[in-house]
Amino acid sequence: MKTIGLIDLYISEWHANNYPGWIERLNETAGTDYKVAYAWAEQDISPVDGVDTATWCQQHAVTPCQSIAEVCEKSDALIILAPSNPETHLGYAKAVLPYGKPTYIDKTFAPDLATAEEIVALAKEHGTPFFSTSALRYASALQELSAPRHLMLTGGGSNLPEYVIHLVEMVICLQKAPATAVSVVKQGSQRICHITHEGGAMTTLLYSPALGYAITAEDAQGAAKHAPVASGFFDGLMVDMLRFFESGTPPVAAADTLAVMRLRDAILAADERPGSTVSL
Repeated sequence: MKTIGLIDLYISEWHANNYPGWIERLNETAGTDYKVAYAWAEQDISPVDGVDTATWCQQHAVTPCQSIAEVCEKSDALIILAPSNPETHLGYAKAVLPYGKPTYIDKTFAPDLATAEEIVALAKEHGTPFFSTSALRYASALQELSAPRHLMLTGGGSNLPEYVIHLVEMVICLQKAPATAVSVVKQGSQRICHITHEGGAMTTLLYSPALGYAITAEDAQGAAKHAPVASGFFDGLMVDMLRFFESGTPPVAAADTLAVMRLRDAILAADERPGSTVSL
């Protein structure tokens, strides 16, 4: 059996609470034998539920570590979590990536494109294989609605900066032409985001805390298809993650992750200037 170490801002949060069980369940599917065995959290007590690191580790049969270095030294593969706090990822990456072990960095990869580029450069410097993605990259609807001419995506979440990553990840997967311009219209907590791509393709993102995720695509002949983004995508992510830990070959290219960050930056910049156009 090979071991995985978790690095988090606080360990009792939704992703860390689910990853150990998912990994154990999906080893057979992935053809691997991994276990979340070690964990370290910068903050001892979770602001989500008040659970401390030692209690969480006891609940999940994981050994708590006293430092990031201890986690990295003992583990065969590493996961940087803190999904709600991407501003911590560069600091964690500086401690983790020099070990050269396969590393998954949870979404959102970084707070901005410049920081994302710094993390990518750091991984390249140390020859460390890594990847990052939203789980929605693994939604079956993306395969069903590939190569659209025009695209409309809906989705929600408690706040735009954290949850727009899911919509952006799907845009990068579906629209192969790079985005060239973005504009945003605000309607209360709702956002209507228009994206223009090279070659004239267009994407509209509809964000609201009340919306579920769905994709509507129109091909060059005008035929439209619609598909909800249903459950199951986390299984796809976990299987790819486990296979990556075994092979060291990232399933998502760093260039894709940087494209996601570039578009996210543009959307958030446009959100600060409603009605204006932000060029990429």
